[in-house]
Amino acid sequence: MNVLKMGIPKGSLENATIALFEKSGWQIKLASRNYFPEVDDPELSCSICRPQEMSRYVESGMLDAGITGKDWTLENESDVVVVEDLVYSKVSKKPTRWVIAVPGDSNITRVEQLDGKRIATELVNVTRKFFEQRGLKVEITFSWGATEAKAVSGLADAIVEVTETESTIRAHGLRVIHELMQSNTQLIASKAALADPWKREKIENIAMLLQGALRADRIVGLKMNVPKERLDEVIGMLPSLNAPTVAQLYKQEWFSVETVISEHQVRDLVPCLKKRGAEGIIEYSLNKVI
Repeated sequence: MNVLKMGIPKGSLENATIALFEKSGWQIKLASRNYFPEVDDPELSCSICRPQEMSRYVESGMLDAGITGKDWTLENESDVVVVEDLVYSKVSKKPTRWVIAVPGDSNITRVEQLDGKRIATELVNVTRKFFEQRGLKVEITFSWGATEAKAVSGLADAIVEVTETESTIRAHGLRVIHELMQSNTQLIASKAALADPWKREKIENIAMLLQGALRADRIVGLKMNVPKERLDEVIGMLPSLNAPTVAQLYKQEWFSVETVISEHQVRDLVPCLKKRGAEGIIEYSLNKVI
């Protein structure tokens, strides 16, 4: 039997990734201290890997495909193929940001003022290229963690760190002076895997369903019955991905109307629909929108 080897990111993205796969149709079950979770698909074999190393494993062929961040693929300069951008994180459906931050009492306000200074970061290669492109000479040291503390304690003049809300950076008394880059989650694959027709189709199907699950987030279905004389008025009120589905009820002067809308629109829309004569209004969640 053909089997696709898929890498699942360990750490902050782990739970969000497993939840996304579940919504897409795959049940991935973790076992304590086991890096090879069970998955209810005999054609899929999963391994838990650090996102920082994922692109290396995919490039080497140890994995056929994997979920990792754009930042780590760039950092490793890996020769892999980005199959799909999957914009999700542990907090929100927004890209994460790599920023340059300095202590709050520092007189540094611009990147150019970091010439000759010490920078601490886990994203060494990307940071080095950033400063080289600007003709700035800086001393870059790799940080194994607690990067914010390096600037607070004086071990570095500035840090390059990833953030979503800047709350941790501000909590350490640091100030952001520049956004280095934005990063999002990606499904990557090896060129060898994509050259195999069966693996390519499997990877593309996974990408389609993952993206469909992301698209369905915060989108709901809305279904209602509408009298014939109010049909045009109600349809005119409905936002929709496409035109609403309309079907006449059996031997009735009523119509069933169904549409897909953003979740945040429901609370304002439903009372208005009720006033326009809609009845039996049903809101239901969606797993995927393909």
